[in-house]
Amino acid sequence: MKGLIFVLVLFVGTVSCSKFQAKRVDAKESDSKAMEITDQWVSGDTNQVVQEIMKNIRNHNGLKKFLSTYKGQPKVFIGEVQNQTADAYFPIEDINNELLFELSNAGDFVLVDAKAREALLKEIKYQNDGMVDPKAAKAVGKQSGADLMIFGSVFMKPEMRDGKTIKEYSVNVYMTDIEKGVEVLRTRSKLFKYSNQKATGW
Repeated sequence: MKGLIFVLVLFVGTVSCSKFQAKRVDAKESDSKAMEITDQWVSGDTNQVVQEIMKNIRNHNGLKKFLSTYKGQPKVFIGEVQNQTADAYFPIEDINNELLFELSNAGDFVLVDAKAREALLKEIKYQNDGMVDPKAAKAVGKQSGADLMIFGSVFMKPEMRDGKTIKEYSVNVYMTDIEKGVEVLRTRSKLFKYSNQKATGW
C-alpha cells in the first residue's frame, strides 16, 4: 500500500512539474511575453520612452542653440523624474536609472558626482516634504556648480469601457539653465497600453 502511495505522489509531482517551462529570451521577446500577462508598465516600456527622450534631447533646437554658445561641456545636475500616476508601485526608479545611464553614456554633459547628487536630492526633498520642486531646487543646484538641471514627471490617464482599457502614459522631462532660471528644453514621450479583460477573466 505504501508503495502505491509513493508511486501516486511521484506521478502527481511529475505531472505538476511538467507544466512549468523556463527559457532565456532577449529583451524584445521578454517584453512581448510580459504583454500577454499584464497591462502594467514593464522594462520594455522604460527602454522605449527613455530612448525617445534621448532622441528628442539630441534633436532639440533650443538645446542645440544653448550648447553652441557654451564653451566646453556644461555640468548637469540630474534631478528625479517623479511618479505622478495613481500607481504607488510604478517603477519610477527604473526610468530614473535608465535616463541617468543614457545621459552619462551620451557624453554630451559633465554629470554631477553621484554622491553629491544624492546628498543634494535628499536636501531638496527635505525642504519640500518629500517632493522635488524644480523652482526651489535651483538654489540647491547651484551648490553643485551645475550649469543645467534636469527634472521630470510621469502621468497616466486611463480610459475604460466594457472591460477595455487604454492607459495613456506621458513621461515629461525639463532642462533648466540654473544661472538664468530659464527653461532650455522641454520634451516628452507618450506611450499607450491597451488591454481587454473579458467577463470570464483574461
